[in-house]
This record gives sequence, C-alpha cells and structure tokens, in this order.
Amino acid sequence: MSSRPITEDDLNGLLDGTLDPHRHAEVSAYLDAHPDVARRITLYGEQRDMLRSAFAPVIEEPVPSELSLLRMIEDRRRARPTPRWAIAAAAVLLVCAGGLGGWSLRGMGLPAAAGVQALAREATTSFSVYAPDDIHPVEVRAEERDALQRWTTIRIGRPVAIPDLTAAGYRFMGGRVVATEHGPAAMYMYDDDRGTRLVMLVRPMQADPKAPMVLHVQGNVNSFSWADNGLGYSLAGAAPADRLHPLANEARRQVREEA
Repeated sequence: MSSRPITEDDLNGLLDGTLDPHRHAEVSAYLDAHPDVARRITLYGEQRDMLRSAFAPVIEEPVPSELSLLRMIEDRRRARPTPRWAIAAAAVLLVCAGGLGGWSLRGMGLPAAAGVQALAREATTSFSVYAPDDIHPVEVRAEERDALQRWTTIRIGRPVAIPDLTAAGYRFMGGRVVATEHGPAAMYMYDDDRGTRLVMLVRPMQADPKAPMVLHVQGNVNSFSWADNGLGYSLAGAAPADRLHPLANEARRQVREEA
C-alpha cells in the first residue's frame, strides 16, 4: 500500500474511471478498510446516475433550428445579426450536451457551495493555519471560556457550545473567531499534550442546515463534518480517521444535549 494519502480527487477519480490501475487498487483497498467512506462514495455514484438518467431525455433532444450555430453563422454572413441571447443560449446548450456524457462526481451529488463539504475545507484551512502555531494558536484561552462563548455567540448570532473532550485525552486550549467564505465562524482548539492538536469549526449554514456526519480528506488532514438546526460543525486534525471519528461523535453528542 502506498504511503501517499487518499484524497477527494482520488475518490472522484475512482468513480470517473480515470485512475491508473495501481492507484485504483490503492483507493479500492482504502474503501474496503473504511466502510463509512465507501458508503458515501456509493451514494454519490447513485446520485450521479440518477442525474444522468433525469437529464438524458433533454440531452438527446435535437438542437432547435433557431439555436443552430451553423444557421447563426450563415445568418450573420447575410447581414442579419443574431441576437446575443440566442448565441449565448446555443453555447450553453452545446456545453451541456458535450459535458453531460462525461459528467463526473465533482460538483454532482455533493452539498452546495455553502454545505458541509465547504465547511470541511474551511476547518482544514483553519487547522493548517493555527494548529502549528506554538506562540499564539488561540486568541482567547481556556481560562476565559465563558468570555469566549459570549464572544462567539455575538459574532455567530447563535449560542455555540464548546465540547469537552477531556475524557478522550484532549484538553481545551481556547479559541477565536475566524473569517470564512460564508461569514464568521467559531474555532475551538484541543491538544493531547503530546503535540497532537484538533480544531473544531462552527458556523451557521446557508446550505445543509441539517446533514449527517461525513468524512473529508485533504492532504494529511482528516475532518468529520455535520450540521444540526442550522449550525455546521467540523472537527479537523492530522489524526487518523478511525481515531478522529469517535471524537467527532462525542462532540456531536454534547452539542446536541446543550441545544
């Protein structure tokens, strides 16, 4: 088995059939060892097939004569300018017709731009920026937990619980408010006192206000993300997925109890 981590691009490539045989075997072995990820990928494949089936009749319809590029070109040569909207419509139709046959998983069956996949990427970014910082990883320390909760509640516009992962070996270090593409988010940091840190990102969800927990892999960072009652949560770290998953489950249990 290769030491190169399995990424979302690899999972997409498996569904698209674009992986070379060696990488295909590695990704297949990874899915055999990670049934949760395998179920997610199977679901995405089913959603892709459903979309293909739903749009197939549209794609197979003949292009209307008034949208034919050849006709537009001929009309233009005859000094009868074609309306810009018609040219744009023809271009869109041709792009859709040419691209649907090879439509891949990317962007299909996945949550919207503000959904849990976007939240996972934002959590991974926050982890990559702040977790390695040994000088100022958090802005408000654990000793000021109440002040941190008040601050995040004001900035997020919702009360945001801080899970206690002490029983799992991770002490709460503190947190800060960070900027994301979808507005401010609360970032909480944990440490196992052996140099392994975790980041939990919480923000309101414009999409996926309620979503099951999913795994996101980006480089060497794993994250488990979910949404409840309009708030999204993502626990990210360089820990193995099988170690991070129970921690995410425990965090979800606690925030649901406090909701």
